[in-house]
Amino acid sequence: MLNLAKRYKFDIIDYLYIVVGAFITAVAFQVFLLPNNIVSGGTSGVSIITLDLFGWDPYIVQYALNIPLLAVAYLFLGKEAGNKTVLGSVILPFFIGMISHWPPVTHDRFLATIIGGAISGIGLGIIFRAKASTGGSSVPAQIIHKYTGLSLGTSSMIVDGGIMLLTFLTFEVDVIMYGVINLYVVAFAIDLVQVGFNTHKNVLIITKETEKVRWELMNSLERGVTNIQIRSSVDDSNKEMLMCVIPEREFPYMKELITSYDPEAFVVVTSASEVMGHGFSITKQFEALGHSSFVQEYDSKTQ
Repeated sequence: MLNLAKRYKFDIIDYLYIVVGAFITAVAFQVFLLPNNIVSGGTSGVSIITLDLFGWDPYIVQYALNIPLLAVAYLFLGKEAGNKTVLGSVILPFFIGMISHWPPVTHDRFLATIIGGAISGIGLGIIFRAKASTGGSSVPAQIIHKYTGLSLGTSSMIVDGGIMLLTFLTFEVDVIMYGVINLYVVAFAIDLVQVGFNTHKNVLIITKETEKVRWELMNSLERGVTNIQIRSSVDDSNKEMLMCVIPEREFPYMKELITSYDPEAFVVVTSASEVMGHGFSITKQFEALGHSSFVQEYDSKTQ
């Protein structure tokens, strides 16, 4: 993992992402979360608790907590990611201090929970896309992500969930429950920024009409297909399974295609949150049109 982290190269766009993401996160904290005592983890959550207990300025507390975590970032995330963590750790508290005079947008705790969590998650997601963090709990969250393969949103929820336990020291249960809701909203928004709206399906197909289905998938849907050799435990025979990744919106047409050749085909569908490679990393002509030639043909037949 350290070798992988060392491959991260300096990119001015990454640093721009960090600045923009940190400012968005600071705005969400100052005008939504802080005035409504919504603690959803992280050093920002700790700073809300210490403000209520001791009256300490949130941006000072965040500076104090982020410093020792910088060493951890350098150790586990690499030099480049560590450098970007330095920027995020410094600039987020700076922005919070800079806009500390901004008034709350709302005192409705539910609205602040949802909207503030969404905006905060978007800001953090932008920072994560730059292979960086704002320090604090973002550092262990990225380490968990790297070493376990969990999504960044889930990793953040694990770390921040532990910090949430500290809220029992000062806030009532209903306030804590809003914090839990906010935690889920932040995690969802982070994953949305990381993955986007374009969800895909990974489809595994076992059919008696393997060649016909494969040809239709490649020529009608214009999708790549992988042939996988398998062995059936039912009759101990060798079979061939097809694997195809398609956008979610095309799956109904794929299902219609498969069943038209083999109504008894065995099909397993799983979600593929991110797909890279030919046909997915570049814009294809039929995607620009909104659907493939097969979809057009299918639509004309069903009208």
